[in-house]
Amino acid sequence: MIALENVSKAFAAKAVLAPTSLAPSQGRTTVLLGPSGCGKSTLLRLMVGLIAPDSGRALFDGTEISPANVDTVRHRIGYVIQEGGLFPHLDGIGNVTLLAGYLGRDQGWIEGRVSALCALVRIPRELLQRYPHELSGGERQRVALMRALMLEPEVLLMDEPLAALDAITRRELQGELKELFAALAKTVVLVTHDLHEAAWFGDEIVLMRAGRIVQRGSLEDLLQRPAEPFVTQFVRAQRADPRLVAK
Repeated sequence: MIALENVSKAFAAKAVLAPTSLAPSQGRTTVLLGPSGCGKSTLLRLMVGLIAPDSGRALFDGTEISPANVDTVRHRIGYVIQEGGLFPHLDGIGNVTLLAGYLGRDQGWIEGRVSALCALVRIPRELLQRYPHELSGGERQRVALMRALMLEPEVLLMDEPLAALDAITRRELQGELKELFAALAKTVVLVTHDLHEAAWFGDEIVLMRAGRIVQRGSLEDLLQRPAEPFVTQFVRAQRADPRLVAK
């Protein structure tokens, strides 16, 4: 569904992504993992067409993403950024239904979709009457997820969606998201710097460093068959967590 072919990117003449190819497995969860500044969020933005590669191609459903089709492509992709990225001047329902209303979707369809999503992400409908600043961090993330899923996208991209949450809320949402991914059976690409989170969500883990992919595979591959010393260094730098043992 999504494929990056030898894409590279530089900002202000500074290379942030070496030529990289990646095609996340359809219907599975791929986790882009690595330290800050390694290029994982840049890869995600290339996938959704928010930026264009300096070289190479970003494709969706076999077609290269271009200015002529990028809006159509984005309507087929759900995208959740750090801290949700909700519009502060709109209440929850306004955020969730904004694009559907703009595209002229039937009001009955919109209402039915909102009800289904409230049940899916476990948020009471009445909370959608509140503005983002009136919601907790966990509630904002649930509303952001509803917005991303509103148009029934084929792919869901998430850029460190839980990074700003407190530990208890983060753990709760991790469990709910994993159940949701399994229920939706969509192609999911999730960015994190946390190995424990990657182990929890990832069917495949893609470890990055300095703008390139160092290793891709399972958690066991990273732990038992590191491709280079950095892999072992990165793993050892993470705190011990029961999920790594149980995975």
